[in-house]
Amino acid sequence: MDQSNRYADLSLKEEDLIANGQHVLCAYIMKPKAGFGGYLETAAHFAAESSTGTNVAVSTTDDFTRGVDALVYEIDEANEIMKIAYPTVLFDRNITDGRAMIASFLTLTIGNNQGMGDVEYAKMHDFYFPPEYLRLFDGPATTISDLWRVLGRPVVDGGFIVGTIVKPKLGLRPKPFADACYQFWLGGDFIKNDEPQGNQLFAPLKETISLVADAMRRAQDKTGEAKLFSANITADDHYEMVARGEYILETFAENADHVAFLVDGYVTGPAAITTARRRFPNQYLHYHRAGHGAVTSPQSMRGYTAFVLSKMSRLQGASGIHTGTMSFGKMEGEAGDTDMAYMIQQDSADGPFYHQEWLGMNPTTPIISGGMNALRIPGFFENIGHSNLIMTAGGGSYGHIDGAAAGAISMRQAEQCWKEGADPVAFARDHQEFARAFESFQSDADNFFPNWRQQLGHAA
Repeated sequence: MDQSNRYADLSLKEEDLIANGQHVLCAYIMKPKAGFGGYLETAAHFAAESSTGTNVAVSTTDDFTRGVDALVYEIDEANEIMKIAYPTVLFDRNITDGRAMIASFLTLTIGNNQGMGDVEYAKMHDFYFPPEYLRLFDGPATTISDLWRVLGRPVVDGGFIVGTIVKPKLGLRPKPFADACYQFWLGGDFIKNDEPQGNQLFAPLKETISLVADAMRRAQDKTGEAKLFSANITADDHYEMVARGEYILETFAENADHVAFLVDGYVTGPAAITTARRRFPNQYLHYHRAGHGAVTSPQSMRGYTAFVLSKMSRLQGASGIHTGTMSFGKMEGEAGDTDMAYMIQQDSADGPFYHQEWLGMNPTTPIISGGMNALRIPGFFENIGHSNLIMTAGGGSYGHIDGAAAGAISMRQAEQCWKEGADPVAFARDHQEFARAFESFQSDADNFFPNWRQQLGHAA
């Protein structure tokens, strides 16, 4: 059934839709399945299924219903681009406070439409929210400035937060885990629970957290510096998340503002992120995106991109989200990862299809992890253009030949090398921990600095 006469209007101009402020705009890469209708017909069916229509005409449709149809307003069949305008009134609102929700946004714009029989594949690559709809989202309550304040740094351009993930991520009992935290904190700033760490039988949360809180106190006494810990409160159940969060804050006590809460936001969904954002507004909300590659991977032709996921995380209130290493680490990355970092940090930013004004909504910090070490950092910072972020290098810390504290120091020295615009090999001659990173991560050293052995010699 061709519905393009109702669910498509290619005379609509994007600039007019934006100026009008009554539509959410979504850009997809979409391919119709062979043997079905043409491109516009399939796009219109997609818009219908996303909003007020179905695959047949129904008797319950009235004039008002037709007035809130989602409309295909632009197609580029050669490049498989489809853009749809969704009236903002289609999206669900809370009965408690009138706020909007990402769950409803995804239900309409992703929902059932990607599984329709006439769609070979469809993937959202960008979206635009108008000002009046944007203001209905929480946005972050805390930012990296709050962590800089705890660390005693300037709250603007406070710089690199050197972090790690305790390795191995599973298998450590409470005391070895806390000992690993203490050793890293002698040189670094920030430790996160990895995404599967929680309340395993061999590492009960209450016992582990108690020992980690003590390790933080001892490390702070030893170094005279504040330390940070991101505690995983992920759970299926709202009450379980709150119970974990409250126990953690009680246990860290005077260091409660040194604690972030990590939530596995992709696998638990928007409800878990909103629970943490609203129940614990004073804590830095650390969005871990474990599992996202199932739909965001460049190899996946359905779902949405990592860019879209990160943009949604800012709306939900994530203080920081993992954004990948932009191909500088072990994880799969894309050139657009840099645009992703800009989109969540800046107040005005360009995406692959839409410009977004954030209207003063707090920024979300890029959290970098996945195979990073000191040797990769100068090039990474050169690529992104600043160091105002958190990096959690597990192997880059615990894989350092002289231990986790030296690994942390080597990363801090790597930032200094980048700031000074120094040649990394020459810089290493006078910075022991950075020099030893060449010995620790020889494969990277050989790839990035082929003559490092001759140039560094005894220093490494």
